[in-house]
Amino acid sequence: MAKKNPKPKRRRPSPKLWSFYVVEGGALKRVRRFCPRCGRGVYMAEHPDRYACGKCGYTEFK
Repeated sequence: MAKKNPKPKRRRPSPKLWSFYVVEGGALKRVRRFCPRCGRGVYMAEHPDRYACGKCGYTEFK
């Protein structure tokens, strides 16, 4: 039997990490919030009415 070709994986666009930081006075300032559960390095998504973590599901309402 011939092997079936695997379905090609859909590539998602990479997050624009440069948009998470702002340079002020020669120092980097983080724009987005970190998740309090996951710790530093996991950013929370900003929605019009809430902040949400995509990793653990933690949500803070504005």
